[in-house]
Amino acid sequence: MKSRIPCQGRGMVGRAIVTIITLARRGPALAVWLVLCALVLSVSASAKKATITTFDALGAGTAAGQGTLALAINPAGVIAGFYVDASNVSHGYVRARDGAITTFDAPGAGTGASQGTRPLSINPEGAIAGDYHDGSNAIHGFLRAPDGTITTFDVAGAGTGAGQGTAAEDINPAGAIAGTYEDASSACHGFLRAPDGTITTFDAPGAGTGAFQGTMVFTVDNLNPAGAIAGVSLDASNVYHGFLRAPDSAITTFDAPGAGTGAFQGTLSDGIDQAGTIEGVYADASNVAHGFLRAPDGTITTFDVPGAGTGAGAPGCISTLTCQGAVPENINAPGAVTGEYVDASGVNHGFLRAKDGSFVTFDAPGAGSGSGQGTIPVCNNPVNSITGYYIDASGVDHGFLRTP
Repeated sequence: MKSRIPCQGRGMVGRAIVTIITLARRGPALAVWLVLCALVLSVSASAKKATITTFDALGAGTAAGQGTLALAINPAGVIAGFYVDASNVSHGYVRARDGAITTFDAPGAGTGASQGTRPLSINPEGAIAGDYHDGSNAIHGFLRAPDGTITTFDVAGAGTGAGQGTAAEDINPAGAIAGTYEDASSACHGFLRAPDGTITTFDAPGAGTGAFQGTMVFTVDNLNPAGAIAGVSLDASNVYHGFLRAPDSAITTFDAPGAGTGAFQGTLSDGIDQAGTIEGVYADASNVAHGFLRAPDGTITTFDVPGAGTGAGAPGCISTLTCQGAVPENINAPGAVTGEYVDASGVNHGFLRAKDGSFVTFDAPGAGSGSGQGTIPVCNNPVNSITGYYIDASGVDHGFLRTP
């Protein structure tokens, strides 16, 4: 899609140049004027401006911490996410390419505050994976088929206490689902659910076994079409490390250069593309966030976004996404990365990093400009349509779609 724009530009500019050559004999002033026109035409043809559309699900609450969160977009432009209503209950939704929104709840989802349904990922066919919190605040996974049928599931060994259970985080084109389950001791473990429903569990080498330590798979794009999984382990000293679980089940751990080694510092893998390139974020010794890319050969490139803050954050800010700096969220098939950066005032802004390392930054209209507010892109599809949410000046969440 992007490659067609320059071709069209060359065609129009080429015709203008032929006209210039033909008419230049009529006078140098006319020729200069036509050259300027051709330059304007060239710029306008190649600098197509992105469009940002904002939206809210019907029933979304309007108080701080409520509203609409867009979390995943597939190649067709269909968006999945959830909204939080006026009673602080979460509900799932699907937004079609034409903007029509369908809402849904997983069977068994609780109806109390902080309970409900949370879709987290959507594949090319429109199948959605996510989790729901029941009336006892235990967590369960679900798969919503393209026809709307919902299947719920739990990993054997998942705890049943409040905050424990099974979180389905990502679904790939084949319908395999990766995620995290928390056991009865609140330790975390990874799992992979095959399309036939068979579940395999795993732990990264060196992962801690204490409460809230262990092996974690995050949302949206941590399971690629080949079955490779990118994730995070939290060790016994509460330091984060990235890992790659290959399709053959072999697990490799790694750390970004410059990652801190203090409690709740370190390396968090946040996505993997079709080629096996992993994107993520690391917190340095001052709790400043930086982006990284890990190539399939293991080479790691770090990066910062222009305008990102460099102030020291509070311990653990990387896990609460409040560090200043760059916070990549997703990598698409062509290798472009989207996410947010947090400036020196604590405000979030969106960015898109092309494979060549160039950046475009943006803000959703209506995004707040106070600390903790702003624009938070979460997912970009293969043509760099980006979805996410923004937090307004009242602390309310709203969905957005940025199209190239």
